[in-house]
This record gives sequence, C-alpha cells and structure tokens, in this order.
Amino acid sequence: VCSSDLAEIIFQSLEGVRDAVSGYAGGHDTEPDYEKVSSGETGHAETVQVYYDPTKISFRELIAAFFASHDPTTLNRQGNDIGSEYRSIAFYRNSAEKKIIEEERSRVQKTLKRPITTEVSVFSAFYPAEPYHQEYILNHPGNRYVQNVSIPEYEAFRIHFKGKFKP
Repeated sequence: VCSSDLAEIIFQSLEGVRDAVSGYAGGHDTEPDYEKVSSGETGHAETVQVYYDPTKISFRELIAAFFASHDPTTLNRQGNDIGSEYRSIAFYRNSAEKKIIEEERSRVQKTLKRPITTEVSVFSAFYPAEPYHQEYILNHPGNRYVQNVSIPEYEAFRIHFKGKFKP
C-alpha cells in the first residue's frame, strides 16, 4: 500500500472501518522493524491491517479505496518514497477476496494509461509497526512531511473517492 501513515488515515476515515494499524507484511523476516524494512532486505512492504464491519463497508469498497489512494502504476515507489518496501501490494485471505482484488484492478486499469504494478498476494502474516508509527499523522501534525505530503494527499483522496466517510 501507500506509505502506511497515509493509508492508515485514509482507511480510518471510511464509514465501517474500526481501525487501521500500520505495519509490515509480504516478506520473510519474522521480526521486522522500521530499520530492517527500510533496508529493503526483509521483503516486507509498509502496509496497514484494516479492521472493519462488513455490514457497513464491503471488501470491494476497501479495495476501491486502496486503488484510489495511491498510484498503482509506479513500481516500488509511492511519491517520494522509493524501495520495495513502498511497493503497491494487496493481500487476500481467500479466493473470493482475490477475485475482488483482480476485478477492481482490471476496472481501474481501464482508466489508466500505464500498466498497474500492484502485487496481489495471499496473506500470511502481519507485523504491527512500532508504537511511534501508529496514528502518525494525528500524533505529528507539525511534521513537514505530514503537512506537505500526507495531508494534501489525504485531502485529494477525500475529494475524489466516492465512498462513505465518517462524519
């Protein structure tokens, strides 16, 4: 997904999402931390684990938000963040979820000029990021990156995404 701080606030803003926890997934290291993941050697991507109420928001709506929240055509990059840990990746737990991801990917691809590079992978494990990465935007509103990158990207998402937002 996009950088986890932005993904966290995007998913948390959606009606039906109880929480989004920043962390790492998709790699081989069973004890990842920010420093190791940033090296690119763990195989992990910065991700969020989304906890939601399926009676209020569907998995399809979450995947639509995922694709709308970042540029899925850039390989190993999201904005200024470069490296395999910033790759676009969507995880599924069963064949129904995989099908939804692939359908949304195809739908979005029709609107883009460049090919989507989003990796679609079976979920195996999620490792929560360190406490200082949780709720990063909320807890660091004065941070220059938050002010100049994260917040403007979040505001753009809210303008363009047609989902239901929390009041």
